[in-house]
Amino acid sequence: MRIVVADDHSLFRDGLVSLLEAAGHEIVGQAGDGRAAVDMVLETRPDIVLLDLAMPILDGHEALRQIHAAAPEVKIVVLTVSDEDADLRRAVQAGAQGYLLKSLNADQFLELLAGLQKGEAAITRKMTARLMAQWADIADDQEPAPDQLTERELQLLQLVSLGLSNRAIAQRLSISHNTVKYHLKNILQKLDVQNRTEAVAIAIRDGLLDQKGADTSERM
Repeated sequence: MRIVVADDHSLFRDGLVSLLEAAGHEIVGQAGDGRAAVDMVLETRPDIVLLDLAMPILDGHEALRQIHAAAPEVKIVVLTVSDEDADLRRAVQAGAQGYLLKSLNADQFLELLAGLQKGEAAITRKMTARLMAQWADIADDQEPAPDQLTERELQLLQLVSLGLSNRAIAQRLSISHNTVKYHLKNILQKLDVQNRTEAVAIAIRDGLLDQKGADTSERM
C-alpha cells in the first residue's frame, strides 16, 4: 500500500517508516505538522495516511477533517498516544477508518493495517467496545434515522459487527461482493454515518443489533 506518515516526532516517524517499508509498503510522503500532512496527501493521493493527533500548525483533528473532505477515497488511520474517549469518538465521526495507539506491538499494528484492504476498520477490540459504549450512552431523545433499514441490511450489518470482511459477508449471504458494497453504502447513508464502525455503534445504540454478538468480533 502507498502510505503517507504524519507525525511531528522525527525519531518515531523514522522508526515507523522503516517498519512499514520492511513489511513491503511504499512510503510516498512524510510530514511533521498537520498543514504539511494535508498538502502531502492532496499531492500524492496515497492509499492510507497515518495521522498523529498532537501536531503543530494544524492539529490532527483538523487535518483529518480537511483530508476527508478533499480526498474521501484516502483511508485515514489515527496513530496516537491519546487514549481519551473524546478523541476516539471525534476521529471516527470525522471520517477516520482506524484509531490505533502507539503502544501496539508491531505485528498487531501491521495486521490491523492490512485489514483495511479487506474493508475492515483498523481498530482493536478494546477500542471498538469503548466506541460502542459511548454511543450506547447517548440520550434516547435524539432524532431517529429518517429511513428504516431493510431486513437484508440488518442481516448484513450484524455480520459486519462480527468482524467479517465484505468478501466473507458475500460468501455467507450468497451474494456478490458488489451487492455487499451497495448495501453498505445504503446503510451508511440511512444512518448518516461515515464508516462501518460508527454504523454498528449506532445500530446497537438504537437496539437494531445484538451487542453481545458485536462484542465477539476480533476487529472491525
